Amino acid sequence: ASQRLEKVPGIGPLTASALVASIGDAKNFDNGRQFAAWLGVVPRQHSSGGKPTLLGMSKRGDAYLRTMLIHGARSVIYRATQRADADSWLVKLTTRRSKNIAAVAMANKTARTVWALLAHGREFTAGCAAA
Repeated sequence: ASQRLEKVPGIGPLTASALVASIGDAKNFDNGRQFAAWLGVVPRQHSSGGKPTLLGMSKRGDAYLRTMLIHGARSVIYRATQRADADSWLVKLTTRRSKNIAAVAMANKTARTVWALLAHGREFTAGCAAA
């Protein structure tokens, strides 16, 4: 399982083995957002009366895994800004927001990808994009 996770950009051997060891069975989480919330890389919500208010990241969860995912996301951001692909989701995000916010957003996206790979037993393919 950790070798399958190493194919995801921003995840190396240390992060992959730490994720597999601490998660156990990914089917314990209902969806990718619950897994990302368990890691603490989702926006903290303070909502009432049907009006959602999203604040900074929650920082609740496993600090070690969250740190590893954010550092991997910073590496992905660095590589994405070196390429000339201006239509990329990540490059557009870094032009709108700061690099730290973009790193947490990329870590959130990576966490959801990790959950999908582990819960469904699939391989990561780099060319696939969500519709």
